[in-house]
Amino acid sequence: MPGARVTSGERVTLRTIEEEDIPFLQRGLANPELRYPMGNPVRNQAQIELSDERGNDLFLVCLEEREKPIGQVGVMDAAYKRPELGYWLIPAVHGEGYGTEAVSLLIDYAFRAYNSPAVGAKAFDFNDASRGLLESLGFTEEGRRRKFMFVDGKHRDMVQYGLFREAWHEPE
Repeated sequence: MPGARVTSGERVTLRTIEEEDIPFLQRGLANPELRYPMGNPVRNQAQIELSDERGNDLFLVCLEEREKPIGQVGVMDAAYKRPELGYWLIPAVHGEGYGTEAVSLLIDYAFRAYNSPAVGAKAFDFNDASRGLLESLGFTEEGRRRKFMFVDGKHRDMVQYGLFREAWHEPE
């Protein structure tokens, strides 16, 4: 049975993660074609189930007309610092605007759920799609961690973004 709907947009729904969703998440977290982990190790079922106890709110992204998940979004570390957004979608739906809609819903959720003046997000310097998504939603580059992680045979920069609550507006 699918998890509870947290919020819905025009085409996507964010819903809670249920036990039957864990294999989908494990495949996504371990597959570099879907995302490059930013220091998050592959986790077993028990570790995934504990994630919400650590100040993380994780949701599946589902297409409105189907309950089948197409990705994951989440708010991490909100219990003890500025909430950090994370997201990934399966390659079959890249470039169709689902990421923008899902992250917009996540930003709305984060500002409703947490009394934080801002949210943050990170993207590798080579990930033009992710950086473009963040910038299209009003995020501002706040800094760069040079040669932060070793990815695909090279040390890569990590770009840190931030979005202030008062600057947030829904994309048109």
